[in-house]
Amino acid sequence: MDFKSKIILISGPTASGKSSFAIKVAKKINGEIINADSMQIYKQLKILSARPDPKKYQKIEHHLYGFHDAKKSFSTGDWLKLANKKIKEVQNKNKTPILVGGTGLYFKALTEGLVKIPNIPVKFRNQIRSLHQKLGQKNFYKKLLKLDFSSRANINPTDSQRSIRAYEVKKFTKRSLNEWFKNTKSNFSQDDFIKIYIDYPRKELIERINIRTDEMIKKGAVKEVKNLLKLRIKKDKSVLKAIGINEIKEYLYQDTQLDEIKEKISIKTRQYAKRQSTWARGNMMSWNKLKPQDLNKFLKKF
Repeated sequence: MDFKSKIILISGPTASGKSSFAIKVAKKINGEIINADSMQIYKQLKILSARPDPKKYQKIEHHLYGFHDAKKSFSTGDWLKLANKKIKEVQNKNKTPILVGGTGLYFKALTEGLVKIPNIPVKFRNQIRSLHQKLGQKNFYKKLLKLDFSSRANINPTDSQRSIRAYEVKKFTKRSLNEWFKNTKSNFSQDDFIKIYIDYPRKELIERINIRTDEMIKKGAVKEVKNLLKLRIKKDKSVLKAIGINEIKEYLYQDTQLDEIKEKISIKTRQYAKRQSTWARGNMMSWNKLKPQDLNKFLKKF
C-alpha cells in the first residue's frame, strides 16, 4: 500500500503518546502534522492542553497549533475548513498530511462531513442537560430511545455526550441526528485515509496521566491559568472547559493545597480519557486499534 498518497489520522486517549508517534510517522514518509485537538488551538493554553513543544518537532512542520485567541469562539466547522485547506497545501508540496489529536468530533467531521444542524438556543440545551443530570445516563438513554429509536443503532448506551446531543436535536428540530447525517458528505473518500487509534491499557495510561499532571504544574500551569483569568473570558467559551482551569482557580482563590489540586486534575483527566475511549468504541470501529507495543511494528509498514 502506498501510504504516502494517503491522509494519516492518529487518535487515542489523552496522554497516549499520539504526538510523538506522529513525528515518527512524519519522518518516515515525509509528512507534515496538522492538529486535531480542540484545546491545542489556543495561543494562551500551551501547558494545560499538552501542546507539542516546538523544540521537539524534529524539523517536522506542524500546523494549527496555538494560533487562536482564547477569547474568541471556535467551532468544529471552523476547524474543518482550516484542516481541509491545510491538507491540500501539504499535498501540493508532495508531502503526506498527518492529522493527530484526541477530539473525536474533528475526525468525524473530516471523514464523514459536517452536518449543518440549526443552532439550538443555549437555554433549551441547558434544559436538556438538567434533565440528563436529574435522570442519570441509564434512564436518559431509555427516554432518548422513546423519542428517537433510530439512535440505538449508533449511540452507545453509556455515551452521555452523544445521547444529550441526539435528544436535543430531535426535540428541537423534529428530525433525528440520523436524518440530518443522511445527506452529509466528506470532501474525501474513506479510501483516502489510514486511521490509527492508540489503544493504551488503562493502568499504564493512568500512570502516564499522573506523571504528566506533575510535569504540567512544574512547567507553570498555575501561572498559565493566572494569565488566562486576566483576560476575563466569557463563561460560554470552549477554552474554559480545559481540564485544570477550574481546579487551579480553586487553588488560587480558596484554601486548597497544591497536591490536592494535582490529584483532582489527574482524576478529571482519567475520566476524560475514559470518555474518549468510550466514544472511540462507538464511533471509530473502522480504525486500526493499536497497543503501544504494536506501534513500531505498524510503523515498519510505511
